[in-house]
Amino acid sequence: MKKAFLTFIGIIGLALPLAINSPAHAVNPDEMLSNTVLEERARDISQELRCLVCQNQSIDDSDAELARDLRILVRERLVAGDTDPEVIDYIVARYGDYVLLNPPLKPETYVLWASPIVLALLALIAVVAFYRRKQREASAKPDTLSNDEETRLNEILAKPQNDGSK
Repeated sequence: MKKAFLTFIGIIGLALPLAINSPAHAVNPDEMLSNTVLEERARDISQELRCLVCQNQSIDDSDAELARDLRILVRERLVAGDTDPEVIDYIVARYGDYVLLNPPLKPETYVLWASPIVLALLALIAVVAFYRRKQREASAKPDTLSNDEETRLNEILAKPQNDGSK
């Protein structure tokens, strides 16, 4: 009984990460094309396009209504005879380079490419400033008492303790 339970836990432990990391593929059957070649092209294009609602998923993986509309638009363009680059260019013309999961490096997208680096540098500067300030505060604190503090401490220590017990 114990061995079977451990085997079951082991199988779950191996299968769970695979299930979590696998893409959802939110394409509904009513969206799919009957032509398997066109459908495969549509899936490939959909993997390159960002869901503008979810932002970190492709439209192929997203359940958002806008992603569904974009998937249908991609399929309509393919059925109309557009090539893959023409379909992508059409979507980019409507939604901008941000719709691409891997936007091209050009002046309009410098902000997209530079923002992670800028944010990392700002975080590094903040951490360095925090530790320098802590170090300055620690070095600014005197290790010895001032003359007034020492006199007051001696007065307190010299007073007899009157706690009421005899």
